Amino acid sequence: MPARSDTAALSGGSSPVVPAQAWILTAEQVVTVTGSDGGRGLSGTEVERRQREFGRNELAQATNNAPWVLLVRQFTNTMILVLAVAAAITYFVGDRTDTVVIGIIVVLNAAVGFVQEYRAERAMDALDEMTETSASVLRDGQVVLIPAHELVPGDVVRLAGGDVVPADLRLIGAHGLQVDEAALTGESETVTKSSEALEAGEMIPVADRVNMTFRGTAIARGRGTGVVVATGMMTEIGRIAAMLGGQRRSATPLQRRLALLGRRMAAAATLVCALVFVTGLLRDEPVEEMFITSVSLAVAAIPEGLPAVVTVALALGARRMAAHRALARRLAAVETLGSVTVICTDKTGTLTQNRMAVERVWTPTGTYEIRGVGYDPSGEVVGDGATDDPHLRRLADVAAVCNDAELVAPAGDERWQLVGEPTEGALLTLSVRLGVDLDQRSTGEREHEIPFDAGRRRMSTVHRDDAGMWLATKGALDALAPLLDATDREALARAERAAIEMASDGYRILALADRRLDPAEGHPATRSDGDLEDDLRLVGLVGIADPPRPEVADAVARCRGAGITPVMITGDHPATAVAIGRRLGLIDRIDGHVLTGAEVDELDDEALADRIDGITVYARTSPEQKLRIVDAWRSRGAVVAMTGDGVNDAPALRRADIGVAMGITGTDVSKEAADLVLADDNFATIVRAVEEGRRIYDNIRRFVRYLLTTNSGEIILMLVAPLLGLPVPLAAAQILWINLVTDGLPAVALGVERAEADTMDRPPRDPQESILGRGLWQHAVWVGMLIAGVAMGIQAVSRELDWPWPTMVFTTVALMQLGHALAVRSERQSLFRLGLRSNPWLLAAVLFSVALQMATVYVPGLHEAFDTQALTPLQLLVVAVASSAAFVGVEIEKSLRRRSDRVAAS
Repeated sequence: MPARSDTAALSGGSSPVVPAQAWILTAEQVVTVTGSDGGRGLSGTEVERRQREFGRNELAQATNNAPWVLLVRQFTNTMILVLAVAAAITYFVGDRTDTVVIGIIVVLNAAVGFVQEYRAERAMDALDEMTETSASVLRDGQVVLIPAHELVPGDVVRLAGGDVVPADLRLIGAHGLQVDEAALTGESETVTKSSEALEAGEMIPVADRVNMTFRGTAIARGRGTGVVVATGMMTEIGRIAAMLGGQRRSATPLQRRLALLGRRMAAAATLVCALVFVTGLLRDEPVEEMFITSVSLAVAAIPEGLPAVVTVALALGARRMAAHRALARRLAAVETLGSVTVICTDKTGTLTQNRMAVERVWTPTGTYEIRGVGYDPSGEVVGDGATDDPHLRRLADVAAVCNDAELVAPAGDERWQLVGEPTEGALLTLSVRLGVDLDQRSTGEREHEIPFDAGRRRMSTVHRDDAGMWLATKGALDALAPLLDATDREALARAERAAIEMASDGYRILALADRRLDPAEGHPATRSDGDLEDDLRLVGLVGIADPPRPEVADAVARCRGAGITPVMITGDHPATAVAIGRRLGLIDRIDGHVLTGAEVDELDDEALADRIDGITVYARTSPEQKLRIVDAWRSRGAVVAMTGDGVNDAPALRRADIGVAMGITGTDVSKEAADLVLADDNFATIVRAVEEGRRIYDNIRRFVRYLLTTNSGEIILMLVAPLLGLPVPLAAAQILWINLVTDGLPAVALGVERAEADTMDRPPRDPQESILGRGLWQHAVWVGMLIAGVAMGIQAVSRELDWPWPTMVFTTVALMQLGHALAVRSERQSLFRLGLRSNPWLLAAVLFSVALQMATVYVPGLHEAFDTQALTPLQLLVVAVASSAAFVGVEIEKSLRRRSDRVAAS
């Protein structure tokens, strides 16, 4: 421990001096170095000066959430930029109508994306407001309650059970103080604090700085006083938050795929424009007419509806997710979930309930399983002899009275709440489940108390009943063993064997004992602690754990069924992590499936990437190690989702392809780093969100399949027909009309198609797969050739019969594309099996588009604009029959795929 003269070496900055390693100073030295006064606190004048010097006690807020930034971000993807160029070209060639249409689509895309992301930001602000804290501070000799952001270094803060620690404090007084540091370290058990200085030496890990309390952690029980030694970004939470500052969001898989598609479509549009123009010139077509036609075809080849359809599909998906308690902060993140191949999840509060519970009880008479949820007193005791075991009743009484916790009954739809330390809450809940009447339990009858001490590792209380006074004791088994009555030695040997078995299952074990006090020995307050705690009778052991959420095991199984690898990364003890992993189905054996943080540090990045295959549980990990694990999975080509609620999870949440934070228990830092926030803190919600993400991507592929097929049909028709000696089949206005009608409402309706039955039964798509993969571009080519071939056949026959071939070709192409829209609802299921009612929006869109097309044929005022004329019934019948070719062809293709699947399965 340094002498007073050495404290300057541990500090920096101007006056007041802030200790760099406050945990190695004595309480008196910390007060002196910080220029404070342990009895009076800081003066008002000094507080004002320090507020100017150190600023507000707040974490730096992200600067990329301003509304104008959200709006600008909507215009930065490749497809939108391509559309902007297309709009400019149509404007300069005089096609004002198409310029307006493209402009409307671009604006609509930006508006939908902006509204969704802006609403998500505002919802996050509301969540943040729910977590604002206050601080009880000593200033000018008076205890005052102030907002936590007004704290400055040197402030003397009073802490009590239930408080959230408002800044990093060096304790100068602690009385039974226990702190829940799960948000910072991932440890589900509370930490007992003291005000004693620690030995100087190497940097002491945060979890071992027992004379410090850290911003964002919670006081479970006891009381204490501390001097503020770090505020804002200088706190441990701030240090982790700073790790997020240098990290940039990488593009989502969908954004990468659409950017690539946009570049390819732009190149294709340019090539098509040049080919059609040159072909027309070789046929001595008018230069101006061919220029307008080629530009129109190029515009038609650009999928201007794609950004709007994608944005609408994502927005609707985000709305459905919100209905299931999942708030999307970034619209693109909605689809990313559908690409996920690995879900890395924190344990405490994510897979588990973040509330301690007694799940197993051993007595000298039997072993019992305790079932129930959280602190809800309802539950059951499972095991032979539970109703006849006298030790159970004694154990229930000890658990109830040697306890400072209180259970608060729920109001409305809320859950039972705990006031006090989680372990004591678990014991109190157990006592009620074993038959203790919560209303009749009274700590007022407590005659004496020997409080818990880290050295003694036990707590005792003395109570009075009708038979006199008796002692209740709880603590570690090895701490109680020397105090047991000699007649309990055989029971002790069996208890030790039971404790080993429970510990192997990941339980924290407490022993409970009691004894009847002899009135002749005097009042307990006059006797020594050692004398009081002699000759104890062992009543049993309890196995305490942070139990898994009830729905998580099924969610993990669904992940595995969907080809997704769930991985648990926790700061908790390896034995605890293994036990939870086995219960949830993450691992089926220990060997080869668990890696500790220390082992991670021994591996370089390449070796870690090679090692992670098959590792589904990581224990005792730091925030930096979580980052490396996420990076290792991503280096193997995985799309990684990271879930968590603590500050220690935030860097990994930001680094992952999609970060998922808990909305209720999540810290501000973790929610700020996340793409998705779960309002119900339910891991199973992630699985539902994954299904929604897959549905959205399937719908986007449906639209792309539909759009590329229709566009390829027009391109092939316009290129090949002149080469075969036929006139240019479609006029510029007709091309743009087909583009507007077929890429409009039907395309949007495809974006709301329901999920197919096998959505979560198939493996994730390859992260490197192109959006045109799995046969999509081949489909677009052959169906495009079919559309072009049929249209050219209609053109040749109708010219021979002297029928109005421009109108027939125009109508045939439009109706074939609408029939194709009905057929591409599924890549394998027949339309007749799906039914039209499952997507009434598509049926309505197709019928409306057919009506619009018929208007161009039969409304005289539109004939001149579209170079059409009315068709006779026979001519219309020929068009209708020919137009069914695309629908029939795709249905045959799906039938062949189903047959191939059956053969492969057999």
